[in-house]
Amino acid sequence: MSTSTTARSPRPRAAVRRGPTARRSRREGRQGLWGWIFVSPMVIILGLFLAIPVVMAVWVSLLDWDGQSNPFSGAADFVGLGNYQGLFTEDGLTRTLFMTSLRNNLYYVLLVVPLQTALALGLALAVNRRRLRGKNVFRTAFYFPSVTSSIAVSTVFLFLFQSSGAVNNLLRWVGIQGPNWFTDARGLVWVVLGGLGLVDPDSPPAALAGHGMLGLSWWDWLSGPSVAMCTIILLVVWTTSGTFMLMFLAALQDIPETQLESARLDGANRRQTLRHVILPALRPVLFLVITLGLIGSWQVFDQVYVMSQGQPANTTLTPAYLSYSLSFKDGQYGTGTAISFVLLAIILVMTGLQRLALRERDGRRGRRTRRTKGAAR
Repeated sequence: MSTSTTARSPRPRAAVRRGPTARRSRREGRQGLWGWIFVSPMVIILGLFLAIPVVMAVWVSLLDWDGQSNPFSGAADFVGLGNYQGLFTEDGLTRTLFMTSLRNNLYYVLLVVPLQTALALGLALAVNRRRLRGKNVFRTAFYFPSVTSSIAVSTVFLFLFQSSGAVNNLLRWVGIQGPNWFTDARGLVWVVLGGLGLVDPDSPPAALAGHGMLGLSWWDWLSGPSVAMCTIILLVVWTTSGTFMLMFLAALQDIPETQLESARLDGANRRQTLRHVILPALRPVLFLVITLGLIGSWQVFDQVYVMSQGQPANTTLTPAYLSYSLSFKDGQYGTGTAISFVLLAIILVMTGLQRLALRERDGRRGRRTRRTKGAAR
């Protein structure tokens, strides 16, 4: 009897559970396989039209290629990092144009990103008000420029900002003589300081005009965006704020109403509520908006192509348009491709710095909150 009982003793629990676990693993494996099968068409398309062209562009940036021969046949001269060195270290027209485009685009970013972010947030706060009537009409009106063709809007701005256009006619009614917007190469900083009598734009001081960096004088670096570039900035801010308004609006509607009511009960006014309740809740969306603004601002091309093509005096020239011009007009495909990868590096660095700054701020706020709770205990 004891021998029979011993022979029929149950198996260990691990052995009993091994069957369902193995079946679950096989089922998850089949699900993963089917998942890869379903996404494989998109992976193949991205590989053919995104990854492979990027690898080819990296190779072209290392060549002195004229765009006519096969870059993989050995007919083009391999120059290594020579195209990149020419942009930063070799004196000449190419470096001067590249540094001018970087200066123009830097001022463009410094004005476009804050203005479009602030305008989008203001529009979202206005549309999100409870007592506002006709919200859908305002949302559509604010968003409409974003879905309109940038080429069409740029053409309209060309007519509006002509020397005899509607903008200058409106300025004449209030006694202001408007400039020739698209032919005015003066820097905005020197125009303002010259109007205040602090500097003479026609005779720059020798300390600024005689010294400089990377092929440009300090007078050129500090001149600010030209009057023509300011017109493009106005266009871009007007056409992009609607898209970012919708992002802010969706985030505002996700804020619990109890938080806003608690702030009002505590005696917070609108400014305090915006600073201490709304903006902290919008931090992830704010990071997204600024990141998208940075990427789009460093890639500006179509407005420059339609409205100015880099003129007057290269004051609206941007790296993206310079890359196109060197490649397709001058046949310097290696240098043009190198400019595109320099742009990519700038975008990655600025996005990383922005993310690091926001993360450090969140970390300091978290440590401060923990110390406050510890002191309260």
